[in-house]
Formats: sequence, C-alpha cells, structure tokens
Amino acid sequence: MNRATATRDIEEQVRVKAGPVTLEGNLAVPEGARGVVLFAHGSGSGRHSPRNRFVAQQLRAAGLGTLLIDLLSEQEEAVDQFTGHLRFDIGLLAERLVGATDWLVEHRRTAGLSVGYFGASTGGGAALVAAAQRSEQVGAVVSRGGRPDLAGDALPVVRAPTLLIVGGDDEPVIGMNEEALARLGAPVKELVIVPGASHLFEEPGTLEEVARLAAKWFTRYLSLGRGEG
Repeated sequence: MNRATATRDIEEQVRVKAGPVTLEGNLAVPEGARGVVLFAHGSGSGRHSPRNRFVAQQLRAAGLGTLLIDLLSEQEEAVDQFTGHLRFDIGLLAERLVGATDWLVEHRRTAGLSVGYFGASTGGGAALVAAAQRSEQVGAVVSRGGRPDLAGDALPVVRAPTLLIVGGDDEPVIGMNEEALARLGAPVKELVIVPGASHLFEEPGTLEEVARLAAKWFTRYLSLGRGEG
C-alpha cells in the first residue's frame, strides 16, 4: 500500500461549528502532518467534489491534513438549488471559512497546525477574504481557476503566500487573476497558467499538475506550528 492509499483510511466525518450553523465535513490528518488545508469549493460544489477530493488525496500523500466541508447548511443548499444566490455570496462563504478555521485551531487533531486554504472558482475569492481576517492562522493560499478579484478590498490586506493557478484556455479568468495579483498585498505571490487547461481542469494531466503545484506551495509555506518557519 502506498502512502496515498494509506492516508485515505484516516478520513473521518466531522461537524464543524461555524458561527450560527454547523457544517458537515471530512477531516483527514496524516501522522506528522506539517499543516492542514481547508478547501473552499466553488459555486454549486461541495465536499464530495471529485476534483477537490483528488487534490485532497494528493495533499495528504505529501504529508498535509485536509478538511473538506460544505460551506452551506443542508437547508441553505436546498434553497440555493433554486435561487443560486448563496453560492456567490463571498462575504457569507468567507464567514464560514473563518468559523471553520477557528474550529481547526481548537480541534484536538489540528491544534497547533498552520492552516492553508485551497479555493476553487468563487471559493478563491472567499478564501482570500478569510485569509485577510485570519492572518495569524492562515499560512498559505492556493486558488484553482478562482475568482480572486471577488475578494475586492481584502486583496491588499492578505499576507499569506498566495498561488493563483489558471487554465491556459480560461481566458476571461486569466485577466481577472492578473488584476487580482497586482492588488494582492501578500509579500509572496505567483500566478501559474497551466497550458491547455479549461476552467474545470478536465483535460488529461491538468488536474494532476494543479495538485502538484498546490502540494509544493503548501509544503513550502505551511510549518509544523503557527509562527514557525
């Protein structure tokens, strides 16, 4: 059994208190984890997203913990299926991420670990807003096909090292990421364009490249304890 297979076995279902709601999540923390990555999914997605679960598996293989949560409660999800407005409420999604971050800071399996955010689509914007609000806890941010421009006035406040990954065929989003990169206040920031990739990175090998880039970024900037490294 390789390490990637072994780390899948330690995933557990958790209930994450985030402000006034309790969110369903899947937490996995490999032995000796150097940090834990909280996933901020995009519009209409959730903790069961095959793409996010694939990336999470690769991060665990690299020695990182992962927490995938549904950012909306079951009741909110039911309403949003008809209205579609909550999935674009960046302030609400960021508020849920902040709550989940505070939960990770206190949880017995993740207390003491630096937190990273992996955001996709609208979740990329929400991750940056949350990172600006929890600068002491959040050690790194990675956005996949994200909308960091939606973070607005929070962009100059972000201090966590931030990696923006965009598909080479996702032309409108490339421009949005370039503009957001220029406004980001993070002392370490980078934009990587994956050739031949569309918005969802469905082309062969493109999601693997996202996972490789993310694992490299998180293992570099997340340390064993907050404030170290």
